[in-house]
Amino acid sequence: MDSVDVPIIAAHVPTYAHPGDAGADLVATESLTLQPGQRALVGTGVRIALPEGYLAFVVPRSGLATRHGISIVNSPGTVDAGYRGEIKVTLVNTDTEEAFEVTAGDRIAQLIVMPFAHATFLPVESLTESARGEGGFGSTGYTTGQSA
Repeated sequence: MDSVDVPIIAAHVPTYAHPGDAGADLVATESLTLQPGQRALVGTGVRIALPEGYLAFVVPRSGLATRHGISIVNSPGTVDAGYRGEIKVTLVNTDTEEAFEVTAGDRIAQLIVMPFAHATFLPVESLTESARGEGGFGSTGYTTGQSA
């Protein structure tokens, strides 16, 4: 597993819950209530300086999504190497009945840091064939979980 140094300004430095985890937990710096269907921009107090050639994705926490219907509107949120402002998270409460309380210090999202490559887009008249071809959404079918 590769490692990269990322300078950070934060009261709560993101931490990895388990060895080998890809996402480091971001915590809220403020308390608020998300009513059903409501979204809110929540501060994390985290500011970073990613090295050139790296980006960070802000992604939902699976436990919040599964247990409470809390997700991130623009997931994954992209943090570019040149950005130096506070990383904020646009949380949304997808639960149709229950409000959700966010308390300062709660883990609300994960930050994944990774290298990337810039593409050189080459205009052509046609593309090479592939096994998938032009099959889009739903083209691979689904399984029902029942045995055949």
